[in-house]
Amino acid sequence: MNHNRIRMLVEGAIMVAAAQVLSYIKLWRMPWGGSITLAMLPIVLYAVRWGVGPGLLAGFILGVLQFSLDGGFAIGWQSIIGDYVLAYTALGLAGLAFGKKGNVFIGSLIGGLGRFLILFVTGATLWAEYMPDSFFGMTMTSPWFYSCLYNLAYMLPNIVICMVVFAVIYKPLHKYIVGEDIR
Repeated sequence: MNHNRIRMLVEGAIMVAAAQVLSYIKLWRMPWGGSITLAMLPIVLYAVRWGVGPGLLAGFILGVLQFSLDGGFAIGWQSIIGDYVLAYTALGLAGLAFGKKGNVFIGSLIGGLGRFLILFVTGATLWAEYMPDSFFGMTMTSPWFYSCLYNLAYMLPNIVICMVVFAVIYKPLHKYIVGEDIR
């Protein structure tokens, strides 16, 4: 193995571990699952530094850890795959911003949107029978609309917080964020 491959694997393990630890610090928790945390940060950063493939793998591992260690709540194997494995794997799509200007900002949007879309579909299809009559004072008649509102309630803040943190650290850590230290 060459030096960069070893570095990529070690950095991936560290980022997954950091994401798992950050996931325990919940800034806000939704009643039926989902929360606002800083767990997206390390996976998005890793994906934009190393690309889509390594990012997807790191997200996949985080999804498995989230279900296994964070007391995952599921109604069946479909929920485990959708709400955890696929949703966290989608964070690795941030790697599509690899090598682009503003990579962490674009990556935060792409990875966050990918995770949201999977949660949205899973929520509307698997969790539809648990839809309440009203949500935030609005009458709910469509599981698709409810799933959109429910998942946006925590995914939008997650994406915004991720981008704000990256905005704060972008200038001092620019060389690291854009991956100049590994090329």
